[in-house]
Amino acid sequence: MNFSSKPVLVFWETTRACLLSCLHCRASAITKPLPGELSTEEGFKLMDSVRSFGKPYPTIIFTGGDPLMRKDLFDLLGYASSSGVSFAVSPAVTKLLTKDALAKLKEAGSASISLSLDGSSPEIHDAIRGEAGTFQRTIEAISNAIQLGVKVQVNTAIMKRNFADLPEILHVIRGLGVRTWELFFLVKVGRGESLQDLSPEENESVCNFLYDASHYDLTVRCVEGPFIRRIVKQRKELGRYWNDANYHKLHSRLVELEGLPQPESTSTLGTRGTLDGDGVIFVGYDGTISPGGLIPINLGNVRRDNLVDLYQRNKLLISIRDRLLNGFCGACEFKEICGGSRARAYSFNNDALSSDRACMLAAAV
Repeated sequence: MNFSSKPVLVFWETTRACLLSCLHCRASAITKPLPGELSTEEGFKLMDSVRSFGKPYPTIIFTGGDPLMRKDLFDLLGYASSSGVSFAVSPAVTKLLTKDALAKLKEAGSASISLSLDGSSPEIHDAIRGEAGTFQRTIEAISNAIQLGVKVQVNTAIMKRNFADLPEILHVIRGLGVRTWELFFLVKVGRGESLQDLSPEENESVCNFLYDASHYDLTVRCVEGPFIRRIVKQRKELGRYWNDANYHKLHSRLVELEGLPQPESTSTLGTRGTLDGDGVIFVGYDGTISPGGLIPINLGNVRRDNLVDLYQRNKLLISIRDRLLNGFCGACEFKEICGGSRARAYSFNNDALSSDRACMLAAAV
């Protein structure tokens, strides 16, 4: 897959407003919109810019904050639908996410919605999300969406306080009928700066577990953990096996809860995907363009810059796509399929082209 001419995903942070106070929130979201949000008309122009990439158009992900905090959300979705642009919505699970709201999202033409579940119990999930009752509302929202025929993706942020719970989370979402699980490896930005992320060895264990999990009729995707693509290659093509106590605990619990996968099952994980700036571009609430939502580098602004030209010609984005990286990531034999998390590299080193310290190979150097 070559993403030099267009991204596959354009994330639009429609607002910073949100009624939750999640511990790891990238945006440090607040309950009121910030001044300078793109207006409805500017939102329409952004969608026109996305169409300018040409068919097949990139998919727009309406995110936040909480998109439901925008009073014009369904006007924006209607414009995207009438323009032929595919889109998905990532709402927060608050009192705004009613069954009627879910039905309206489906009616508006949303390809899917993504809902966050960071623990298999209220004790874990609610502590991370910052509000009691969020776990139960999330389970109800997932159930309601599936009943309405809305495709649901469950997002899980991985950090020290919940990674041992991953088999239980998988068991919960499979029981609900969810078939897409996207896992976000913590990058310490926004409120997440105070959280403890995983060690490189723990990341290795989690990725090997996720490779196993991807054999259970479940599409598994990872964000800011591109080293899983190396692990897929090592497990699938090179026959290497990770022998670690954390992995064995995760694997054993997975088998205990789900049984062994069917003999003919294959992994839904591959060895190629996107990176910030490589298949992905992010537009902030005020129009600021960044390589991704977790990498606060100002590349320009949609109010004055051409999104297509910027994506195709920006030197930093070209360097990321061409893997012109520094340190270990630049020399790694797996750099073409992995490339390391550019957001995490920036958060540690203030250099988006430096090495990703969450990778066990890079950490060993």
